[in-house]
Amino acid sequence: MKFGVWSLEFVKTGNSKLKTENYIILKTMNSNIPLAERLRPQRLEDYIGQDHLIGPKGVLSKILESGILPSILFWGPPGVGKTTLAKLIAIALNRQIYTLSAVHSGVKDVRDAIESAKKQKFFNSPKPILFIDEIHRFSKSQQDSLLAAVEQGVISLIGATTENPSFEVISPLLSRCQVYILNSMDEKSMEKLINRALEVDTELKNYKIQIEETEALYRFAGGDARKLLNIIELMVYSNLSEKEIIINNQKVTEKLQENMAFYDKGGEMHYDIISAFIKSIRGSDPNAGVYWLARMLEGGEDIKFIARRLVILASEDIGLANPNALLMANSCFQAINMIGMPEARIILSQAVIYLATSPKSNTAYVAIDDALALVKQTGNLPVPLHLRNAPTKLMKQLGYGADYQYSHMGAGNFIDQDFLPESIKESSFYKSGQNAHEMKTKEFLEKRWKDRYQF
Repeated sequence: MKFGVWSLEFVKTGNSKLKTENYIILKTMNSNIPLAERLRPQRLEDYIGQDHLIGPKGVLSKILESGILPSILFWGPPGVGKTTLAKLIAIALNRQIYTLSAVHSGVKDVRDAIESAKKQKFFNSPKPILFIDEIHRFSKSQQDSLLAAVEQGVISLIGATTENPSFEVISPLLSRCQVYILNSMDEKSMEKLINRALEVDTELKNYKIQIEETEALYRFAGGDARKLLNIIELMVYSNLSEKEIIINNQKVTEKLQENMAFYDKGGEMHYDIISAFIKSIRGSDPNAGVYWLARMLEGGEDIKFIARRLVILASEDIGLANPNALLMANSCFQAINMIGMPEARIILSQAVIYLATSPKSNTAYVAIDDALALVKQTGNLPVPLHLRNAPTKLMKQLGYGADYQYSHMGAGNFIDQDFLPESIKESSFYKSGQNAHEMKTKEFLEKRWKDRYQF
């Protein structure tokens, strides 16, 4: 079973049949535990950032005071404390919390968690919390499985998402949740986090650490608390031989450039890897395409983002050389939306290999860009009279549509006539690519248009 109670142990107390359950925080110090996990706050007072939610006048502060917890969606970038905040709410309200990751869980896991929550609810006892991380990765059917439990008050749902819930969460579920936005950490909050790490972490206290500059730390962290602490940990543990560990802009930059396996969904590596991914498929290398796909999946990239890029690539880089490529890419996009991870990886891999091994053509891409450039240059040229519609008597009198020849009346359903404005009628946008499918198209056009479509 893939859900569990986070860092909590329940102790039965009292003599009545209805025993209360109190939290005991389990604290474990182990060098194998990342710094970000060691510093995860155990009390709301230690939570850094999001003052608009948990500050003195914050909406969540008022909710905690009332003790009435609605179902909630936390929307914000990675590493801003969505998961931590959900768990601190459970502690503050003395609620049991079940956690699921949408990346690894299915409908059965959701139902198991709900059944466990039902068994924990006695009479007027507060309902448990079901926390779902990356809820936007749940398919429609997985999200549907939550509705009844939310409606019936079996659980209070807290979902965390990095994607706009208006697009990624089904309307019936979205309408039953309050949406709160969590912001990237600002420099003031990141400074507090660094100071807290140096002051309270028992392992960092073993070393003499001097932070001379913070610009590179903040830049590479990009408002992500987890990433910031990971960088500090990397800088410390890679310089243990030094008597004093100096952290400055130059050392941070050099060290991170040595560790480029690092993947950031919102930063430079995000764009570098998607660029390598697209160029590998464009270059007909399925091995490289699948490798960069694996890098993105392992880094937690949104599978819908990957699939959308494949749909674009299918037209931009394959296009008319293999028109079925667009059908494959579109089917991939629809399928991964229905299936979700981890099975979606197989569908994406199939699409990547198919597109990489397809013949390539960018003629559709070039044609529309050339046409757009001419439109910007020539402006709103008038539509030729013979191509205009003539719904009224006056328009007919003015010659609208008068000389139009119905193509299906000609031999082979074709009649040679002009379809472009007079001043640009010799313009050419589409030029056939050197591939089997478009060579047939070239032959077809040359047979009909003679000199006009001589490529």
